[in-house]
Amino acid sequence: MATKKASKKSSKKSPSKKSTRSTSKKSRSASKKTSAKKSTARKSTSKKANKKSSSRKYGPSVGKNVEREMREMKRGKLKSGRSGKKVTSRKQAIAIGLSEARKAGKKVPPRKKS
Repeated sequence: MATKKASKKSSKKSPSKKSTRSTSKKSRSASKKTSAKKSTARKSTSKKANKKSSSRKYGPSVGKNVEREMREMKRGKLKSGRSGKKVTSRKQAIAIGLSEARKAGKKVPPRKKS
C-alpha cells in the first residue's frame, strides 16, 4: 500500500517530472541515433567481404563426385590414397571428392595452401 501512496504523491507533482522525463527521452533517442551512425560506418569498411562473384565456384557435376564419395564413406568402402585406411571423417570425404573432380578437369577452385 505504501507504493500506491507514493504513486499518488508523484501524480500530483507530475508537471515538474514530465519536463525531466522528456529530456531523458531526448537524450535516449540521441544516443540511439549515434549508435546507428556507428554501425553504418562499420558496414562501409567491410565491402570486400560482401562482394559476390558473378559465376558459380563449383560446377554442377562436382556435387555428384562429392555425393558419390560420401556414399562410399557411409558404406565403409572409401579409403584414403596412400595408406589405404578407411575414411571416417565427413570433411575428408568431401576433400577426396573435390580432388577427384580437379583431376577430371571439372570446374573446381584451386586447393587452398596452408
